[in-house]
Amino acid sequence: MFVDQVKINIKAGNGGNGMVAFRREKFVPNGGPAGGDGGRGGNVVFEVDEGLRTLMDFRYQRKFKAKNGGNGAIKSMTGRGADDLIVQVPEGTTVINNETGAVVGDLVHSGDSVIVAHGGRGGRGNIHFASPKNPAPEIAENGEPGEELEVRLELKVLADVGLVGFPSVGKSTLLATVTSAKPKIAEYHFTTLVPNLGMVRLADGQDFVMADLPGLIEGAAKGVGLGFQFLRHVERTRVILHVIDMSGVEGRDPYDDFEKINQELKTYDPDILKRPQIVVANKMDMPDAADNLAHFKEQLTQDKLLAQAPEVFAISTITHDGLTPLLQRTAEVLAKTPQFPVKDATVKTAEYDFKEKPAFTITRDPDGTWILSGDKLEKLFGMTDVTHDESLLRFARQMRGMGVDAALRDKGAKNGDTVQIDDFSFEYLA
Repeated sequence: MFVDQVKINIKAGNGGNGMVAFRREKFVPNGGPAGGDGGRGGNVVFEVDEGLRTLMDFRYQRKFKAKNGGNGAIKSMTGRGADDLIVQVPEGTTVINNETGAVVGDLVHSGDSVIVAHGGRGGRGNIHFASPKNPAPEIAENGEPGEELEVRLELKVLADVGLVGFPSVGKSTLLATVTSAKPKIAEYHFTTLVPNLGMVRLADGQDFVMADLPGLIEGAAKGVGLGFQFLRHVERTRVILHVIDMSGVEGRDPYDDFEKINQELKTYDPDILKRPQIVVANKMDMPDAADNLAHFKEQLTQDKLLAQAPEVFAISTITHDGLTPLLQRTAEVLAKTPQFPVKDATVKTAEYDFKEKPAFTITRDPDGTWILSGDKLEKLFGMTDVTHDESLLRFARQMRGMGVDAALRDKGAKNGDTVQIDDFSFEYLA
């Protein structure tokens, strides 16, 4: 099964907890604090594997979690840092943050990699909190939580040349004729459901990758039919071969088909029409094909969609007529055409508010409990060692510095009210 889009959840490792410890060695009076720092949590790294061709493996595993860092130890020993979790993906994979729509990384070449989720840093041991006023602190930090997010993986086939056109115009037959690929070909009206790739090798030593992309229908840019399953794969192609059935045996107008396909490409991304496009007039072995081609060329002079009028090559995939000039010209155009950047995924996603979130928010339950939330506040609490009173007092000072006390007072909180952060509750004192 060819899988080219999937959503997965990833979680980087938490940092290890810092330790509260003291030197207790013989003949070492007043040894002082000796609690070590926690180790770094593992990152989640996506890396290209040349052996993969689809995202099929992600259908069976949707969650990936890196290991946590080791806790700090006595004698100021730092905990072990966790190894990164390496997730293998095929060439041509775009990693997108599913919440924001931002592109995290575009992995195109062998060896490409990107850190998608960063592991948390280790918490500091009590050796970092010693001071002249408090030479023996019982304060240590818990490890920083690792990043957690849902990402969308999109595989866009790596092809130099893409074959586009309506179903049953002969794209699969053309690919099978000029390469060693074996796409499914039927005598009945039928559309390819997955991209097929093949290597074209010319007599002069030139070669390029050609892809038979899934058949396009009117309205695909809005999700009709195969929709984005087709259009996504056009983004990486550098030259487009627009295959058109010139036989007219099905009562279709070749120029009308040409305009509809280009209109779908324009609706999806206007920049695609800036790429070199060659019209492949197929099925020229049929009786009325020559007349239809002549009429098509007349209409083509009036085309306003493309910036430059495309070249037209008449071929027959059955008799092999015209294939050599077509492939030679395709190679020449390809040699002069640079790679195009992949379309930014944020264009296709809902608008997202990138404004900085508040440090904390305050709500109140029906039972009168004040609920504190917010990424910054919850992160500080997550790194607080609640088993030591000094750590809790430090967290109370941090909240006061952030303005939590004043905000609760403004909201109407009174002495004795219950305040809750995550699953931890305490009594409010003005």
